[in-house]
Amino acid sequence: GDRYPGSRFLDHFLRYQDDPDAKILLLLGEVGGIDEYDVIEAVKAGRITKPIIAWCIGTCASYFATEVQFGHAGAQARGDMETARAKNKAMREAGFFVPDSFDKLPEMINQVYTQLVEEGQIVETPEEPTPQVPVDYTWAKKLGMVRKPANFISSIADDRGDELKYAGVTISEVFQQNLGVGGVLSLLWFRRRLPEHCTKFIEMILMVTADHGPAVSGAHNTIVTARAGKDLISALCSGLLTIGPRFGGALDDAARQFSDAHDTGLSPRDFVEKMKKTNQLIMGIGHRIKSLANPDQRVVIIKEFAKQHFQSTPILDFALEVEQVTTRKRANLILNVDGCIAVCFIDMIRSCGAFSQEECEELMSFGCLNGLFVLGRSIGFIGHYIDQLRLKQPLYRHPWDDITYIQDVAA
Repeated sequence: GDRYPGSRFLDHFLRYQDDPDAKILLLLGEVGGIDEYDVIEAVKAGRITKPIIAWCIGTCASYFATEVQFGHAGAQARGDMETARAKNKAMREAGFFVPDSFDKLPEMINQVYTQLVEEGQIVETPEEPTPQVPVDYTWAKKLGMVRKPANFISSIADDRGDELKYAGVTISEVFQQNLGVGGVLSLLWFRRRLPEHCTKFIEMILMVTADHGPAVSGAHNTIVTARAGKDLISALCSGLLTIGPRFGGALDDAARQFSDAHDTGLSPRDFVEKMKKTNQLIMGIGHRIKSLANPDQRVVIIKEFAKQHFQSTPILDFALEVEQVTTRKRANLILNVDGCIAVCFIDMIRSCGAFSQEECEELMSFGCLNGLFVLGRSIGFIGHYIDQLRLKQPLYRHPWDDITYIQDVAA
């Protein structure tokens, strides 16, 4: 009954007639139109030979006093021939299997199918087992039947509640108890509320490592990048990428060397000789200009704080004894600020009572000391970036007279 049909019954029935796997054809028509009669003519002409089960809906139209419009496309009979009753009658007379009413259609389908099976026209094959329909995840989760695996696990911060929490401590408590930057760092890095002298020492590390002038490699890179017109993050990354065993990244190695030597019972002299024989540098020893007679005030401040507040300082004491050995060879082979921070940090975590020996070793293996240097020095790098913009410094180009050019081709 569609006024603008995309395809007709006959188009599909001819296709299924030619399909050897189709054994029964099923037609469900409606009031209006004459498409069903095209199929009837194809059956009469022998073009369609397969059994057809059919029903045309709309037989109730005769019970209404006026014409009734049916269907999604406004199907309506335009004469007796287009009524559902007339179509059902014509299809039945043409040999279609037409039930007496629509509710008998399933019974008719079963009857025709059974007959074809008995006649051998349809050979039944075992049906595939019905696939198990998965349980709806949302429903199963609500009932507690399943648990969604987490993509991330975090034990240091939680922003889901009314207040942000650092290792279980609300942000309100952080300010009410005046935990400071050192206290926040101890919560986020160590998941501990360290004693006040420990958080103060952490803040001291950040302050003494914040900057060491514009000439060192990290600050130099930051300045050059800033003057090239790059953004703050790019300039900061440029400086941070210079941190390593030759610049600022010696803290972890210094801590490991001094603690291993002390813990294994080496004497300071034996430790120095061992490092010499194995051709290894003692990390944390040596300064370009400072000496025992001209001490680095940063080292003095850190040593005095550790001696005054830490319960014990065995690694610092060992490092100072090593300094006595090395300075006999050269005056500037002193315990430098990196080495002093490293040994004092070990003494702090070992003596504060917050960590087991195993946890102390684990923390050192994570690179916490180098992390403190990175955090502290980032303050200075950002300062240099801002300073260059404030001074409106142009693009930097290194002077050619400060470069030794070697033009000879290697043999």
